[in-house]
Amino acid sequence: MKKYLIILSLFILAGFTGFAQDDPEQDEKGAGKLQEKMNEYIQKKLNMNKAEAEKFRPVFLRYLLELRRTHRENKGDRPVMQLKIAELRVRFRDEFRQILDEKRANRVFEEQRVFEDKIRAELADRIRERRQGGIRNKAIMPL
Repeated sequence: MKKYLIILSLFILAGFTGFAQDDPEQDEKGAGKLQEKMNEYIQKKLNMNKAEAEKFRPVFLRYLLELRRTHRENKGDRPVMQLKIAELRVRFRDEFRQILDEKRANRVFEEQRVFEDKIRAELADRIRERRQGGIRNKAIMPL
């Protein structure tokens, strides 16, 4: 059981470090499927109109890029990483406030956490199914 939890943790960490790409221009053009799913999920949950969604997308993808960079640069020092992530969220919350109202700007990070929890649960289900000989090529859950 511990072996599967370790493997699951590695998949999750690899997924989150792969959330954003190093090149912001490339990130704008071809964001990963998971990034796009998260972006769509948050836009839906925060009831964004089309104009808000168009302004929100590049800012949110830039946030994911900087979040990945922060994780990578501070992976050996967890307290420093947590502090830098908090500073990053405060900075981007201010940018989100320029697009959304204050209440929805604050909810972006909560909805991000909910999305990530759903992805973790989906990965755990897939591992459990594979271990039990279940479906091998299950499609990504619709959000």
